[in-house]
Amino acid sequence: MANVWHKAWPILLAVLFFGFIITSHELGHFSVARIFKVKINEFAIGMGPVIFKRKRKETQYSLRLFPIGGFVSMEGEDEESQDERAFCKKAPWKRFLIVCAGAVINILLGTVLLAILICQQDLVGTTTIHSFEEGSQLEASGLKAGDEIYKINGRRVFSDSDLSYLMFTDDDGVLEITVKREGEKVNLDNVRFTTVEKDGVEQIVYDMTILGVDKNIFTVTSCAFKQTASVARLVWMSLGDLISGKYGLNEISGPIGTVGVIADIAEESSKQTDYSALINIMAFISINIGVFNLLPIPALDGGRLLFIIFEMIFRKPVPAKYENWVHAVALGLLLLFMVVVTFSDILKLIKG
Repeated sequence: MANVWHKAWPILLAVLFFGFIITSHELGHFSVARIFKVKINEFAIGMGPVIFKRKRKETQYSLRLFPIGGFVSMEGEDEESQDERAFCKKAPWKRFLIVCAGAVINILLGTVLLAILICQQDLVGTTTIHSFEEGSQLEASGLKAGDEIYKINGRRVFSDSDLSYLMFTDDDGVLEITVKREGEKVNLDNVRFTTVEKDGVEQIVYDMTILGVDKNIFTVTSCAFKQTASVARLVWMSLGDLISGKYGLNEISGPIGTVGVIADIAEESSKQTDYSALINIMAFISINIGVFNLLPIPALDGGRLLFIIFEMIFRKPVPAKYENWVHAVALGLLLLFMVVVTFSDILKLIKG
């Protein structure tokens, strides 16, 4: 029995954490809808068959079988309604705020989790170089102590975490780096770094140290938002890599794969009694879900925002039947994509 619990608790924790992120997202929609007095027919956590439900006043609260999502069903959201409290009767700017609220809550939740991690550090990381190791290849390439790294290969550097990622994803080992030096921007187009082979894998040698500053509410908050920007950009970069064919579908994880990753990290964290990695992955997932939902894809929050923006610009809404048709087709494709990814997750578990 103890052995079963030992294997089960990380998975249960992962499901709870994943459910917490989803619930936070739906509570964002729910809360702002309530503020604008929109009639809410159902608030659901999970998808599929209902396993528990309770009606309070006019809203049904339900828990559904599959913990892979949730929804807030608002009167007049996907159909015409004459109810004055219907979603479709509200001003476009109110509908805009309701739709984007879920993603905003996810991003803010991720930022808070990152701030918690930063508070555990002795110093707050920056993008300014403090010093180099003896014989540093980076220093020999033109970087200097005191340089604030501004761009790597044309990409803006928001936080210290960008430094390692942008160097790691470089293709040829030669970097174009823009630094701020003595108040001026200096371009270095031939910056090289050293690599070593460890366990058959080529790894980068980071032969420099980054300046750390004292913790206070301003440095911690600033760093947390900058790291959030770094994580958010990864979503767009990863999507571009997927479209370009750099990554295949087998390298994408759905809910099952995500729960598996969280469970593995939870188990490892418990062994080391250090839960920093678990908090970090939760922040990463929360921000990812928020940013992904804002992508301008029909059936996602971002797709709905596009139609609202169109209405704001042209002072005329797209006919509901056409918008619903677009969302329905996109939702079907999205669900098909989820089936493929879930099937891939299951195959990985079987092979693993």
